[in-house]
Amino acid sequence: MVYHHLIKPILFHLDPESAHHLVATFLSLSKKIPFFHKTLSAIFQYSSKRLEQTIQGIHFPNPVGLAAGFDKTTELFPTMIHMGFGFIEVGTITAKAQLGNPKPRLFRYPQIKALVNRMGFNNPGADLAELHLKNQKKCGVRGINAGKSKVTALEDSVRDYVYTFQKLLPYGDYAVINISSPNTPGLRSLQTKQSLIDLIEGIQKEFQNAFPIPLYLKFAPDLSEEELIENLKVCLDYKISGVILTNTTLDKQVLGETNPPEGGLSGSPLFQKSLRFVSLAYKTLQGKIPIIGVGGIDSGEKALQMMEAGANLIQIYTGYIYEGPFLPYQICSYLDKVVKERGYKSIDQLVGSGNTK
Repeated sequence: MVYHHLIKPILFHLDPESAHHLVATFLSLSKKIPFFHKTLSAIFQYSSKRLEQTIQGIHFPNPVGLAAGFDKTTELFPTMIHMGFGFIEVGTITAKAQLGNPKPRLFRYPQIKALVNRMGFNNPGADLAELHLKNQKKCGVRGINAGKSKVTALEDSVRDYVYTFQKLLPYGDYAVINISSPNTPGLRSLQTKQSLIDLIEGIQKEFQNAFPIPLYLKFAPDLSEEELIENLKVCLDYKISGVILTNTTLDKQVLGETNPPEGGLSGSPLFQKSLRFVSLAYKTLQGKIPIIGVGGIDSGEKALQMMEAGANLIQIYTGYIYEGPFLPYQICSYLDKVVKERGYKSIDQLVGSGNTK
């Protein structure tokens, strides 16, 4: 395969962030090439009616999304949406522009298909992101992932999130409150029950308790199971639209290093933890709100496990780096085959089918 034998060796010869920048630059420039997007769709898109779902009024052509963190500036969406994804989550975007943490801040562990990142929400800020989105032709499903600016005090978090949402919601199909990145000091403390309630209430109040699009919360895998269940109940009580499980983990024992780099671990080692959290969430939420499963998905088999555990949709990122641009196609074709073999009419019949109560 061209990616594994030619492109990946070149990219992996560069440091991870330089490789990402090279790819992002190419994708940004590619939109100027006539018929390029149609060509991408023809190559990478796997289409099947069985894979389509409508969730909270949003039509997803397939369940495979690109997780936040790949398109940090919102500029790649017009190209990435043609590369086999059912939806793209842009960001994380903060109210204020941020350079992020000092480099190096992204580390590869190819032997276990993992990454460690301490990026620190590097992004252009809500004002510039709004300009980018204004100038894009809307096609496909776009999620808006918002985080807290590093310079904003925790007690001012509501105002920070609200500013970003007010700027960007007109260009999104759903929105995400990201309170689970380990790379913004104090951010994960917003996952404690009362802080979470205060944050949700504060944001909803600013929108007169009528948030204009579905609103999701993204949680960390480092919560205890009791904390996760407690937070899921808060989501139900305060009418949050859905949850994303999970962000990166601070548990880096699998690296076998005395002094591993700071930041969050993503990729294959995270899969079992994320799968467990999705399973718990499915049993707790009982289908009342949807779940997006993310963490270590790098094959159709893992995507199937995540959906059988209770995920309505899945997202990939690190697996995409290691497996290449045909991963969405491979996952979709595998899931479609399973749905057909089981005699199901739609992929939503897979959701929770392996989760014994």
